[in-house]
Parts: sequence; structure tokens; C-alpha cells
Amino acid sequence: MPTRWSTRLWTQPPRVRDRLMVLWFVFGAIFGVWNVFQSPGLDFRLIVIGAVLPTLIDLPFGAQAYAHTLLAAVVVLVATMLATTGRGRRLRRRRALGLAIGWFSALVLSAAWAHKEVFWWPAFGASRPSAPLFGAWPIVVVEEMLGVAAAWWVWTRFGLRDANRRSEFLRTGRLTIVGEAV
Repeated sequence: MPTRWSTRLWTQPPRVRDRLMVLWFVFGAIFGVWNVFQSPGLDFRLIVIGAVLPTLIDLPFGAQAYAHTLLAAVVVLVATMLATTGRGRRLRRRRALGLAIGWFSALVLSAAWAHKEVFWWPAFGASRPSAPLFGAWPIVVVEEMLGVAAAWWVWTRFGLRDANRRSEFLRTGRLTIVGEAV
């Protein structure tokens, strides 16, 4: 017969363990977005913020919840488009779209699409969606190692060893391939 304590233990949402994936989301998003768009006009700082925000927002839930839904990413995209409408805002829009692009990247990198109740919320019910925020630890280790590889690629491809290129990236969010003008 279950006791008050054992029942409570099984009904609580899964806890976020002492692990947090950062490299996978940050450098995985930069790597993926650069290889898809190859646009130095994007603000990669906003792409990084957009790639990390869903996890930070859902962290208090201890699971993939509202921020990992397609609806949340579309709301961010629509809000960006509405905020940058009008004449003379085209460059601002291109740069601001980095936030929405990063958010969509986070959905891909976190495999939110693999959990239909989360990804398609509220299509399968209005209750809070829930899926593990992170995979099993071996998967997290592999993803972080891939994040290290992507970080190395970003560091060498864009010449971030050079202090001027690094400061330019931090100031503008732009990345240029080594050998091209900064």
C-alpha cells in the first residue's frame, strides 16, 4: 500500500538534475544557422540568446514545457515581424530575426519535435505539456562533446583567436569567415 511519501514521490514532475547543456545549444545553433543561411548579416548574439531561452524559461518546470512548443517559437517570430514592420526597418528586421531563428534552432537541438504533446501544444490538450528537459546522461555527454566540436569549428572558421575579430563579434554579433574583410 502506497504511503503519503511514496505517492508524492511518484506524482512530482521529474527534477532537473545537476546538469545543464550549454555548448550544445550555443555552438550547435551557430554552426547550424551559419551552414543553412551563410549570412554575415545575422546577429549571432541573438541566435545564441534564442537558442538558450527555451531551456531557461522551462527550467522552473523541470521539463520541456511551454517554451519548447511550436506555438512559442511562432509567437516569437510573429512578434519580431510586427515589431520591425515599416519603412526603413529591413536591416533591423534581419538582425532581430536572429532571436526567432535561434528559438527554432533550440527546438531542433532539444528534440522537442520528438514529443508531440510538447511540440504541438495545445493541439493535443490544454494541460501543461511535459517531456524531459535533457536526455539521459550519456546523450548529454555526447551532445556536449559535439558542442565542443562546434565551438572549435566556430573559433577557427571565424578566426576568433584574433582579439579584433572577437571584439567585432561581441560588438555587432556578426561573424565573417577568416580571409574575408571584418
